[in-house]
Amino acid sequence: MAEEAEEIVDYQKETPVPPSGGFFSLGTIVLLAGIATVAVVFAIALIRQNEAQPTQGPAPDFELTTFEGETFKLSDLRGNVVVLNFWAGWCGPCRDEAPFFQSAWERYEDEGVVFVGVAYADNGPSSRAFLDEFGITYLNGPDLETRISENYNIQGVPETFFIDRDGNIAETIIRPIGGEELRVILDRLLQTS
Repeated sequence: MAEEAEEIVDYQKETPVPPSGGFFSLGTIVLLAGIATVAVVFAIALIRQNEAQPTQGPAPDFELTTFEGETFKLSDLRGNVVVLNFWAGWCGPCRDEAPFFQSAWERYEDEGVVFVGVAYADNGPSSRAFLDEFGITYLNGPDLETRISENYNIQGVPETFFIDRDGNIAETIIRPIGGEELRVILDRLLQTS
C-alpha cells in the first residue's frame, strides 16, 4: 500500500493557475466583441425595417450600368414615365411578373415609357439567364452592392416604383404586379403627365 501511495500524484500541485493580469480574459473580450457586433447588425436591420419605401416626392437618383455595358442616370430619363422594378432571378414572384413587364414595355415604349430593371443582389450569370428566359429587352443592370436598393429602402423583391415625367414617385408597389394593374397605372400616368 505504501508503494501505491507514492505513485499517486498530487494533481492540485501540478495544475497551473492562470495569472491574473486583467479584468477580462482574451476569450471573454472576443465573445463580448462578437455579441456587440451582432447587436449592431440587428439594430441597423430594425431601423431599416421601420423606414418606408419612398411613395412620393423626387425619386432618388442613381447611376446604373446595364448588363450590356451602357451607363445612365435615372435623371437622364426625365420627361418619360419610368417603371423601376427591383427583381432577382431566384425570386419566384419576380418570375411570375416578368412576362407582364416585357409585354408592357413592348406596348408602351413608343409612348414615352421607359422600363428599368434592377437585379437585386443577384449575380451576373443568374440575372442574364433570367433575362434570356423571359426575353427581357428593356434596360436592366445589377445592383450587387445594393446601393440603389438602399436608396429605395427595398425590403424584398419584387418591388416596383412608377416615376412620373417630372421625376417624382407616383406609385409604389411592394408586391408582385399583374398585367392589368400595370396597364391601368401606366395609362393613368400617361394621361396626367
